[in-house]
Amino acid sequence: MKLWHEDFGKTKDGQSVTRWLMENGQGTRAAVLDYGATLQSLVFCGTDVVLGFDDMAGYEAQDAYVGAVIGRFANRIGGGRFCLNGKTYELYANNGPNHLHGGRVGFDKKIWRTEPREDGLHFFLTSLDKEEGYPGRLDAEVRYALDEEDGLEISYSAKTDSDTLVNLTNHAYFNLNGHDAGTLDGQEVQIFADSFTENDENCLPTGAILSVDGSPMDFREMRLILERINEPDRQLKNGNGYDHNWILRGEGFRECAKARSRKNGITMRVFSDQPGMQFYTANFLKPEKQGKNGARYAPRAAFCMETQGFPDAVRHENFPSPILRAGEKYERRTVFRFEK
Repeated sequence: MKLWHEDFGKTKDGQSVTRWLMENGQGTRAAVLDYGATLQSLVFCGTDVVLGFDDMAGYEAQDAYVGAVIGRFANRIGGGRFCLNGKTYELYANNGPNHLHGGRVGFDKKIWRTEPREDGLHFFLTSLDKEEGYPGRLDAEVRYALDEEDGLEISYSAKTDSDTLVNLTNHAYFNLNGHDAGTLDGQEVQIFADSFTENDENCLPTGAILSVDGSPMDFREMRLILERINEPDRQLKNGNGYDHNWILRGEGFRECAKARSRKNGITMRVFSDQPGMQFYTANFLKPEKQGKNGARYAPRAAFCMETQGFPDAVRHENFPSPILRAGEKYERRTVFRFEK
């Protein structure tokens, strides 16, 4: 894997941003910014399959977390607060009444320290005690690596000096027809899950676990993303499309999803050790924000496969615990593997 870097400009407050590039022997190339540890580009067989921006002005103008690592807690926490060890912690409510993707200034808006190594590109970030309301100092690390089988691995680790919540993921927006294709037409998905967590009208889990059987949420067999997205289903109305946590079958590192473009034959297989995956159809992208090479990213012009712990898990005892205890280590990994 070849690895090099270049300047990507400055943030509004004058911080320098670096773009790191990785390329394998097949010519597959990934670009990652130290701003948000953001996946800015992923070119497979000549097609850039992730949405992004050409400069820092584009990233700072958008609010869709495009390509970024999300933390401390990916997804939603109800009411902007949680109770841990008998104490209530108040968080910033930036998604209606809920806390979303780490708050006002989450990990997606931070400059990460970068260290290239033989096994990939490592990013480091320290979140101080009470930052965004979370208890404990958290030291996080994310590693990107591009292998010779066209797999992009993103691995996460973290440790804390006090009990806290952790749920890290990457918020890449994929369009296998190309980032500038403008539509998800002809793209199909399979999710290896028999159930999902029910959402309320604010896309917050109610705590109920529902079967996908007989519903538009059933992706157990490969089918078109847009095939049932406009059906008069309560869950689809709550999310303005797909924006739900699927409960992945099995445990440990395993294949959990697959996507394919009927137009160009590109297939993406997703492997992870996470218990859940938020499948999101970019329902709130804003086309007035100009993307790479002048592309306009409209709603449902991409999909996200955010492998992660369950949303709002701290408030539901039947969900996998999101608590990281002092002295323990958080470790997760996901691989997006491309074929044609």
